[in-house]
Amino acid sequence: MEQQYATKADVLAKAKELGSMIAETEEVDFFKRAEAQINKNLRVQELIGKIKAKQKEAVNLQHYQKHEALKETEREIDELNAEIESIPLVVEFQQSQTEVNHLLQLVSTSISNTVTDTIIESTGGDKLQGTTNHNPFMNITKK
Repeated sequence: MEQQYATKADVLAKAKELGSMIAETEEVDFFKRAEAQINKNLRVQELIGKIKAKQKEAVNLQHYQKHEALKETEREIDELNAEIESIPLVVEFQQSQTEVNHLLQLVSTSISNTVTDTIIESTGGDKLQGTTNHNPFMNITKK
């Protein structure tokens, strides 16, 4: 009896299916709604615009080695970032980003662990030790 192997195309098709499922989760839905609110919020957009302008200014100051002016501009950028990060809507958006990233990391870790466990089991290995087969060097006693 010949073993059936999954092809790369099969795996990618399942990955796309899993990606679609993830896109339909509560976490992703909340993220999309939070992002839409961020994009509509004039104060947030104004602050983002100011930060981008200051960042360009900082690049120019660094290029021309204007160290004191650069320090001042970096301080202004920090203040703008602190202001934007104090807006509850932005805090919610950042939390939703973290939750989506956590979900993606959880899926990635689960896939990785499943592949590793399957390899260990199929080679007669030991999942607790993380070895794929009997290692003759594991039983050497110290003298």
